[in-house]
Amino acid sequence: MDIILIPGLWLDGSSWDEVVPALEQAGHRPHALTLPGMESKDADRSEITLRDHVDAVVKVIDSFDPAGGKVVLVGHSGGGAIAHVAADARPDRVARVVYVDSVPPGEGGLINDELPVDNGEIPLPDWGLFEAEDLIDLDDELRAAFRARAIPSPARVASDRVRLSDERRYDVPATVIACEFSTATLRKWMEQSLAFTQELAKIRHVDYVDLPTGHWPQFTRPEELGRAIATSVGPA
Repeated sequence: MDIILIPGLWLDGSSWDEVVPALEQAGHRPHALTLPGMESKDADRSEITLRDHVDAVVKVIDSFDPAGGKVVLVGHSGGGAIAHVAADARPDRVARVVYVDSVPPGEGGLINDELPVDNGEIPLPDWGLFEAEDLIDLDDELRAAFRARAIPSPARVASDRVRLSDERRYDVPATVIACEFSTATLRKWMEQSLAFTQELAKIRHVDYVDLPTGHWPQFTRPEELGRAIATSVGPA
C-alpha cells in the first residue's frame, strides 16, 4: 500500500524518518512529503496558502496509477487537516485517512490562527506557549533536536479557512491515533458535540487507537507510531 505521510507545522518530510522503517517492514511503501515552502529555512513561503499544501498532496495522489489501488493518507497535527481536504478532493482514490493526534476540520475550520506570526510565517514558538500535554516525553535532547530542524510554516497554511465540497469524504474510513488526549476523552467530547469533533462524528467508519505520549509521537515514540499506522492500514 502506498502511504502518503503529511507532516504538521514546522516539519518537513524527514520528520517521519524514524517512523518509515516500521511501515516498510510491514510491506508498505511510505512517501514522506515536504510541502511547499518547507524545503528549507530560507525558502520563500510568503505566498504559500493552505490550498497550495492540499494541492501538493492531491498531486501526489494523482501521480499513482489508479490500477495500483487506493492510497492511504497520514496526517500529523495540522497535516491531518491537509489530509482531510485532500480526501475531500479525491474520495475515490483514498483508502483511509489516519489522523495522528489530530481530528478533521469541518467546512470553514482552520488549523490554528492563534500562533505568533512574524513577517508572514510562523516560527516554532517557545516551549512555554504549548500545553504540558503537548510536551510529554519530549525531553531536553528531543526538544533541542526539534528546534534545530524546525522550519517556519507559512502563516496562511494555519489561518486559511478549510473549504470542502464532496460529502463522499464521509465514506472514506479513518483512524485517529490519540496521543496527548485519550480516545475515551475524544469520545466524551464527541458525545458533548464539541465543535471541533463534529466533522469526525460524520465519518461513517472510524477506528480509534491510543498511543499515550505528547503531541509529536514521530519523535517520542516513532516505532510504536509506525506499527500503529501499519496496523490501522492492514495487510500490504
